[in-house]
Amino acid sequence: MKLLVINGPNLNMLGIREKNIYGAETYEDLKKLIERTFVEKGIEGEIYQSNHEGDLVDRIQQAYFDGTNGIVINPAAYTHTSVAILDALKAVMLPAVEVHISDVKEREDFRQISYAGKACVKTIMGKGFQGYVEAIEYLVEHYK
Repeated sequence: MKLLVINGPNLNMLGIREKNIYGAETYEDLKKLIERTFVEKGIEGEIYQSNHEGDLVDRIQQAYFDGTNGIVINPAAYTHTSVAILDALKAVMLPAVEVHISDVKEREDFRQISYAGKACVKTIMGKGFQGYVEAIEYLVEHYK
Protein backbone atom coordinates (compact mmCIF):
# COMPACT_ATOMS: atom_id res chain seq x y z
CA MET A 1 0.00 0.00 0.00
CA LYS A 2 1.17 3.48 -0.81
CA LEU A 3 -0.16 6.54 1.04
CA LEU A 4 0.37 10.26 0.59
CA VAL A 5 0.14 12.66 3.52
CA ILE A 6 -0.46 16.24 2.41
CA ASN A 7 -0.12 19.25 4.68
CA GLY A 8 -1.22 22.73 3.71
CA PRO A 9 -0.12 26.24 4.57
CA ASN A 10 1.63 27.14 7.81
CA LEU A 11 1.85 23.58 9.08
CA ASN A 12 5.59 23.84 8.55
CA MET A 13 5.43 26.42 11.38
CA LEU A 14 4.17 23.96 14.00
CA GLY A 15 5.96 24.47 17.30
CA ILE A 16 6.25 28.19 16.54
CA ARG A 17 2.72 29.32 15.70
CA GLU A 18 -0.18 29.50 18.14
CA LYS A 19 1.16 26.99 20.64
CA ASN A 20 -2.03 27.35 22.67
CA ILE A 21 -3.90 25.77 19.73
CA TYR A 22 -1.32 23.52 18.06
CA GLY A 23 1.08 22.71 20.88
CA ALA A 24 4.85 22.92 21.09
CA GLU A 25 5.71 19.92 18.92
CA THR A 26 7.32 20.84 15.60
CA TYR A 27 6.60 19.88 12.02
CA GLU A 28 9.72 17.70 12.17
CA ASP A 29 8.16 15.88 15.15
CA LEU A 30 5.01 15.31 13.12
CA LYS A 31 6.96 13.98 10.15
CA LYS A 32 8.86 11.55 12.39
CA LEU A 33 5.59 10.24 13.85
CA ILE A 34 4.09 9.74 10.39
CA GLU A 35 7.25 8.05 9.06
CA ARG A 36 7.33 5.76 12.11
CA THR A 37 3.68 4.87 11.46
CA PHE A 38 4.47 4.02 7.83
CA VAL A 39 7.21 1.64 8.99
CA GLU A 40 5.03 0.05 11.70
CA LYS A 41 2.20 -0.55 9.22
CA GLY A 42 4.57 -1.82 6.53
CA ILE A 43 3.41 0.67 3.95
CA GLU A 44 5.12 3.01 1.54
CA GLY A 45 4.40 6.63 2.27
CA GLU A 46 5.26 10.16 1.34
CA ILE A 47 4.81 13.40 3.26
CA TYR A 48 4.25 16.57 1.27
CA GLN A 49 3.78 20.14 2.51
CA SER A 50 3.22 23.36 0.64
CA ASN A 51 2.00 26.84 1.40
CA HIS A 52 0.74 27.17 -2.20
CA GLU A 53 -2.70 26.01 -3.29
CA GLY A 54 -1.67 25.12 -6.83
CA ASP A 55 1.20 22.98 -5.58
CA LEU A 56 -1.23 21.04 -3.39
CA VAL A 57 -3.58 20.54 -6.35
CA ASP A 58 -0.67 19.38 -8.52
CA ARG A 59 0.45 16.85 -5.88
CA ILE A 60 -3.08 15.47 -5.47
CA GLN A 61 -3.34 15.03 -9.24
CA GLN A 62 0.09 13.38 -9.40
CA ALA A 63 -1.09 10.83 -6.81
CA TYR A 64 -3.49 9.43 -9.38
CA PHE A 65 -0.61 8.57 -11.70
CA ASP A 66 2.05 7.41 -9.22
CA GLY A 67 0.26 4.43 -7.69
CA THR A 68 -0.96 6.11 -4.52
CA ASN A 69 -3.76 4.14 -2.83
CA GLY A 70 -4.98 6.79 -0.41
CA ILE A 71 -4.46 10.33 0.84
CA VAL A 72 -4.34 11.83 4.31
CA ILE A 73 -4.84 15.56 3.94
CA ASN A 74 -4.72 18.51 6.29
CA PRO A 75 -5.50 21.37 3.92
CA ALA A 76 -5.10 23.82 6.83
CA ALA A 77 -6.55 27.24 5.93
CA TYR A 78 -7.41 25.98 2.44
CA THR A 79 -9.96 23.69 4.11
CA HIS A 80 -12.33 26.63 4.30
CA THR A 81 -11.58 28.32 1.00
CA SER A 82 -10.39 25.93 -1.70
CA VAL A 83 -12.82 24.54 -4.20
CA ALA A 84 -9.73 23.72 -6.28
CA ILE A 85 -8.50 21.21 -3.67
CA LEU A 86 -12.02 19.75 -3.41
CA ASP A 87 -12.15 19.34 -7.19
CA ALA A 88 -8.69 17.74 -7.29
CA LEU A 89 -9.68 15.20 -4.63
CA LYS A 90 -12.87 14.42 -6.52
CA ALA A 91 -10.98 14.13 -9.82
CA VAL A 92 -8.49 11.51 -8.60
CA MET A 93 -11.16 9.46 -6.80
CA LEU A 94 -8.65 8.14 -4.25
CA PRO A 95 -9.91 7.50 -0.73
CA ALA A 96 -8.92 10.48 1.40
CA VAL A 97 -9.12 11.23 5.11
CA GLU A 98 -9.18 14.85 6.25
CA VAL A 99 -7.19 15.61 9.41
CA HIS A 100 -7.09 18.69 11.63
CA ILE A 101 -4.84 19.00 14.67
CA SER A 102 -7.29 21.28 16.47
CA ASP A 103 -11.02 20.79 16.87
CA VAL A 104 -12.16 23.06 14.09
CA LYS A 105 -15.77 22.90 15.30
CA GLU A 106 -14.75 24.87 18.40
CA ARG A 107 -13.00 27.62 16.48
CA GLU A 108 -14.04 30.70 14.48
CA ASP A 109 -17.24 30.74 12.43
CA PHE A 110 -15.35 30.96 9.13
CA ARG A 111 -13.67 27.63 9.93
CA GLN A 112 -16.96 25.74 10.03
CA ILE A 113 -17.01 24.98 6.30
CA SER A 114 -14.76 22.27 4.92
CA TYR A 115 -14.66 22.08 1.16
CA ALA A 116 -12.01 19.35 1.09
CA GLY A 117 -13.99 17.30 3.58
CA LYS A 118 -16.79 16.95 1.04
CA ALA A 119 -14.51 14.64 -0.97
CA CYS A 120 -13.15 12.69 2.01
CA VAL A 121 -14.39 9.39 3.41
CA LYS A 122 -13.66 10.51 6.98
CA THR A 123 -12.66 13.58 9.00
CA ILE A 124 -10.56 13.41 12.16
CA MET A 125 -10.14 16.57 14.21
CA GLY A 126 -9.02 17.68 17.63
CA LYS A 127 -6.72 14.73 18.28
CA GLY A 128 -3.44 16.51 17.72
CA PHE A 129 -0.75 14.62 15.85
CA GLN A 130 -2.45 11.33 16.76
CA GLY A 131 -5.14 12.18 14.22
CA TYR A 132 -2.65 11.46 11.45
CA VAL A 133 -1.95 8.01 12.89
CA GLU A 134 -5.69 7.30 13.08
CA ALA A 135 -6.14 8.44 9.48
CA ILE A 136 -3.35 6.17 8.25
CA GLU A 137 -4.76 3.25 10.24
CA TYR A 138 -8.22 3.89 8.81
CA LEU A 139 -6.95 3.83 5.22
CA VAL A 140 -4.87 0.70 5.83
CA GLU A 141 -7.83 -1.13 7.37
CA HIS A 142 -10.49 -0.05 4.90
CA TYR A 143 -8.55 -0.03 1.63
CA LYS A 144 -6.35 -3.11 1.66
